[in-house]
Amino acid sequence: MIQVRNRVCHLLSFACLTLFLGLDVFLQANPAAPATAAPPAPQIKYEKYTLKNGLNVILYEDHRLPLVAANIWYHVGPANERPGRTGFAHLFEHMMFEGSQHVGPKAHFRHLEAAGASDINGTTDFDRTNYFETLPSNQLELALWLESDRMGYLLGTLDREKLANQRDVVRNERRQSVENAPYGLVAEQLFHQLFAKDHPYYADVIGSHRDVEAARLNDVREFFRQYYTPNNASLAITGDFDPGTA
Repeated sequence: MIQVRNRVCHLLSFACLTLFLGLDVFLQANPAAPATAAPPAPQIKYEKYTLKNGLNVILYEDHRLPLVAANIWYHVGPANERPGRTGFAHLFEHMMFEGSQHVGPKAHFRHLEAAGASDINGTTDFDRTNYFETLPSNQLELALWLESDRMGYLLGTLDREKLANQRDVVRNERRQSVENAPYGLVAEQLFHQLFAKDHPYYADVIGSHRDVEAARLNDVREFFRQYYTPNNASLAITGDFDPGTA
């Protein structure tokens, strides 16, 4: 199986190289037409500032629809993980939906859905983990309260039961979306071919079964203390809202 995966990665690399070489030959044989002036880039009038606690805030008004979107980015991802701790950023993405001091387990979604929210989710990439929702304009305060509660009051609610449950969820996600999906391992193996083992981008976003299973409660708590802080986060709000009130 390893040889098959490696062969797929080598074939992909060879195909990319062939494509670029062929494109170069084509461009030499067919000189490009004189460049025309590019259209002006759209000007997005946003506000950006930093709160006293270090939180970066980006605000953009758009009153065409009575909706507002909130998106908070924590500047941590697999690139910050240590060897033997792969998958921690993605695992913690799941833990953030398990309730906080003033929000019960699974209640985060219930509060937002009851307020008419949509597009509620979180994602993990190499350099960041983000959480977002879109909701009616008059419910922005609810979204900000929920985000502030899990940023400030999550630590005391983390327990072994929640961790064990989400470890299983993440491992099943790996089986479903990586190991048992067509070409699911290609992207992972491609990054392993492109970057050395000590490079931050060699990491697997979803993590390995062994590392995820080895995660302990103290490890998860330390991860939260180190990275889930206001001075390591950026909050973007856009839509039908008053920046002065927000």
